[in-house]
Amino acid sequence: MVSDIKDIVRNADAFCFDVDSTVIQEEGIDELAKFCNKGDEVSKLTSKAMGGGMTFEESLKIRLGIIKPSVSQIKEFLNVKPPNLTPGIRTLVHLLQGKGIPVFLISGGFKCIIAPIASQLGIPTHNIYANRLKFYFSGEYAGFDETEPTSKSGGKAVVIDNLKTTYNFKNVVLVGDGATDLEASPPADAFIGYGGNVIRPNVKAKAKWFVTDFNEIIDVIS
Repeated sequence: MVSDIKDIVRNADAFCFDVDSTVIQEEGIDELAKFCNKGDEVSKLTSKAMGGGMTFEESLKIRLGIIKPSVSQIKEFLNVKPPNLTPGIRTLVHLLQGKGIPVFLISGGFKCIIAPIASQLGIPTHNIYANRLKFYFSGEYAGFDETEPTSKSGGKAVVIDNLKTTYNFKNVVLVGDGATDLEASPPADAFIGYGGNVIRPNVKAKAKWFVTDFNEIIDVIS
């Protein structure tokens, strides 16, 4: 029930957020693909992955194999296409931080792209759990770190489980828009489906609490 989720939210000792289409308005990998002129091929796979149509690791490997971003492309991308924060996220994160509640970013995206987002929100780098791209000495794309939990389906659950073990958290809230977020509760004690940027029908159908505006969460914890 929604009331049960809201009770956990009021007593949260940690908040975890997905990044793409949640903390920011776009899907980072789709934007990077567009920048590298591979947009159409990649966006179809993103939709399929976020809807649960293929395993996340299959989708990630195929998409990155199409894009093959170099170090110089990543740097130029960040300069030319800075991410757009979702309205209300800055207020929500600062409210949580003001209450002493740690905020974590858990994403199937890339740490090098997420780090500037975290910086804007005052979230420490060590609170980012995301994928790491690998490059040859020439700067060309060399793959990604397949040992990162976030590179696999079920990886967000592994991260949250580890956070609960490490910090002894009892009430962990996860907010996200996609299938990889939905499947991470449990171990997350509460999941809030977010549809302010894009609505995934299966997430909306299965989430006990589904919001389209961060103010709905702010109102509960204020």
